[in-house]
Amino acid sequence: MQRFVGILLLVAGVVLFVVGMKATDSLTDRMSRFFTGHVTDTTVWYLIGGVAAVVCGLLLTTVSGSRPSA
Repeated sequence: MQRFVGILLLVAGVVLFVVGMKATDSLTDRMSRFFTGHVTDTTVWYLIGGVAAVVCGLLLTTVSGSRPSA
């Protein structure tokens, strides 16, 4: 189950990151960069969310589900 959730997070993270990268080329972001020098907050959150989801997904898929007994 843990591996399945990790794979879902990986896929969702990649999708969010790609959407964020495509959003950087949108007219809104180009205008924002022209006037302020920065991309919009929404684009930044897509990129941050994508990277965070990929990292969490990688951790969930690589870390074993068994815990040592105390």
